[in-house]
Amino acid sequence: MVELRIAFQGEYGAYSDAAAREFPGNIVDGKGITNVVGFETFDEVLSQVSNGWSQYAILPVENSIEGTVGQSIDAITNSDLHAIDELYLKIEHCLIGTGKLEDVDTVYSHPQALGQCSKFIKENNLKSVPTYDTAGSVKIISELRKENCAAIASKRASDLYHVPVIKDGIADNSNNFTRFLIFSKDVEVLDPSHKNDKTSIIFSVKHEAGALYQILKEFHDNDINLTKIESRPNKNTNWEYNFFVDFLGHYSNSKIESVLKKISENTLFLKVIGSYPVADLD
Repeated sequence: MVELRIAFQGEYGAYSDAAAREFPGNIVDGKGITNVVGFETFDEVLSQVSNGWSQYAILPVENSIEGTVGQSIDAITNSDLHAIDELYLKIEHCLIGTGKLEDVDTVYSHPQALGQCSKFIKENNLKSVPTYDTAGSVKIISELRKENCAAIASKRASDLYHVPVIKDGIADNSNNFTRFLIFSKDVEVLDPSHKNDKTSIIFSVKHEAGALYQILKEFHDNDINLTKIESRPNKNTNWEYNFFVDFLGHYSNSKIESVLKKISENTLFLKVIGSYPVADLD
């Protein structure tokens, strides 16, 4: 079997690891992913595909409770890779540690997970310590071996690092999903007439009255449904912003091609991240 690699951010047992193992791209000519590998940062994950070490990368882009994963969007903005697929992963947080709930006064986890469990943290008067990863926080707890310290992560992370679950189902909302995008060097060729595709773009607009309106008006006038719009600070220019937009349809559809050409005339830059099939929210 040809070895196919998919890179993710975090330690084994992270939610990105779980999403990578759900990758529908067991896809490519029936060949399965044989190597799922974690890296510390989103930029490192994408660079593994850019330099040819990995065929695919997977990044979380938004959560149903906490919203956009800003660092991920920033990394995508600076990448030349193409989004080829998306998937949704159900997030089920556990409190993991060596003590009992009444022993715990400090909890470690990724900022997104801490935010998704903010009510539980407040109700139990816990001090929050942000870390780079959910599963990585369990790894920290396993090394600390302090009963007053716990982590928020998945049951799989608990199993992998042999640290017991103190309490499960601790998220503020049980309807908790994270959306992931899968990236490749290659553009996946989809049927432009396909009715169930989504396209992601990033652009910035001129700093003048009505500039963003002119962009959005093109989508409205052509009956194109926007499913997401998010602004992110431009890292190179203070108080200027990039806009991350998702809309239904494929970028090679003639109508959408025309709209993208028109809006490019009113942007400082426009980048098509990719078109891909709309994922089911199971």
